[in-house]
Amino acid sequence: MTVANLITLLRLGLVPFFVYFLEVSPTHRVALALFIVASLTDWVDGYVARRFNQRTNLGALLDPLVDKVLVTAAIVGLARHGVVSAWAVTLVLTREFLITGLRTAAINAGVVLAASWTGKVKTTLQMVAIALLIAGVQPWGDWLWWAAIVMTAYSGLEYIWQTRRIWV
Repeated sequence: MTVANLITLLRLGLVPFFVYFLEVSPTHRVALALFIVASLTDWVDGYVARRFNQRTNLGALLDPLVDKVLVTAAIVGLARHGVVSAWAVTLVLTREFLITGLRTAAINAGVVLAASWTGKVKTTLQMVAIALLIAGVQPWGDWLWWAAIVMTAYSGLEYIWQTRRIWV
């Protein structure tokens, strides 16, 4: 087990604690701190994997999966508290399920779909917006959430376009 993969698993382990504190209060400082730490470990595990040549198939699978678990937990919790709308959560989750399915189809076709620049921007926007929404920073949280929704849709369409030869 590499250090990068252990950091990714740490991020996954933080999710239940984050959910608990978010459930207690949508603007709870502990939930915010846990979300920020978990979000930052996404950058740290990638840096460690690249810097120390610790890229693994397990890491390539776990890293985006754990990102999706963290973001899903956050937006479902925020929707439950009325901070974000259910349709936006549905759009984000639909995109994530669709892209996961396309990645699986691509792997079965012998094609590896690396994370795109727009996908990385989407994840960054989502995480920053979620942190601002948990912190109650308005209107910046709402504006970045809308930017994240637009980038979520755009990056999803980009993946669909890139994989059109696989699913047609």
